[in-house]
Amino acid sequence: MSSNIIVLGIESTAHTFGCGIVDEKGNILADVRGEYTPVKGGIHPREASQYFTSIAHTIIRKALSEAKVTMKNIDAIAVALGPGLGPCLRTGATIARALASYFNKPLIPVNHAVAHIEIGKLLTGAKDPLVIYVSGGNTLITAYAKGRYRIFGETLDLALGNTLDVFAREAGIAPPYIIEGYHVVDYYANKGKNILDLPYIVKGQDVSFSGLLTAALRLLREGYPLEDVCLSFRENAYNMVVEVAERGLAHTGKKEILLVGGVAASPILRSKVETMAKYYNVKVYLTPPKYSLDNGVMIAWTGLLAYKHGVTIPIDESYVKQRWRIDEVDIPWMEE
Repeated sequence: MSSNIIVLGIESTAHTFGCGIVDEKGNILADVRGEYTPVKGGIHPREASQYFTSIAHTIIRKALSEAKVTMKNIDAIAVALGPGLGPCLRTGATIARALASYFNKPLIPVNHAVAHIEIGKLLTGAKDPLVIYVSGGNTLITAYAKGRYRIFGETLDLALGNTLDVFAREAGIAPPYIIEGYHVVDYYANKGKNILDLPYIVKGQDVSFSGLLTAALRLLREGYPLEDVCLSFRENAYNMVVEVAERGLAHTGKKEILLVGGVAASPILRSKVETMAKYYNVKVYLTPPKYSLDNGVMIAWTGLLAYKHGVTIPIDESYVKQRWRIDEVDIPWMEE
């Protein structure tokens, strides 16, 4: 290994193809992204993967230029092998394998969920937090214990981000999904005045969003004001997550909370988590919104941590894992 390791990371688990380059000191040398935006509806995996294929070379070249390095300066290639959408994952993996093979670089397998946590820790200074991970494809409460991130609560069906997006589409208020810095559901919820009766489903330390989604759409069809339905829907969804996080905090005894994932960019959810944390006198770390979203930097940084502890994978064994759970990944760097 060189005196200052440099790793290039590729992210392609859902709607974003990202290439990030970082060094051993935690400096972000490059962060270039391209986002697939469907004309209507949600992400179409095949169309997204085709879009990634068309822009990948441009994204990677731009990242190398931004970092002022060439492939000779890159020590290893990190790639998100899961969890995520199959066609999207396979596109990123194919490109990463090609780079590793052609330039004779080690290939590092990275779990997308672990990467969200590690970039959050790098940018906020959190050391050993209880993690609230809320995104389009994942919703879970996790913390490090005995070599891995253990799950102390998760969704039993839909992820929070997917729930919000599906509601917004079915309600006819998206795309776009972001208005004035708020998710479109938050934006309309902020104008609501009345809390309506909707399901609040917490089972032990787990949550369920499918019943809430169905009931909220039913209220819309019955003629209830959009703003009130959004407010009621948002409050129940976010409060469910905060409740199971509170239980996770009590169970683990952690003194820090880290909020990560795309939904972590919500100012409303951030405020709720901060209020809960004050009650327990624990410190809250909020991942910067730019890096709450999917990006190649988080893959590069997590790959660098893994690479320093000898974690690589032969190219012919670098299979994608659409349902690669966070508690299946060894975390050797936390043992320090």
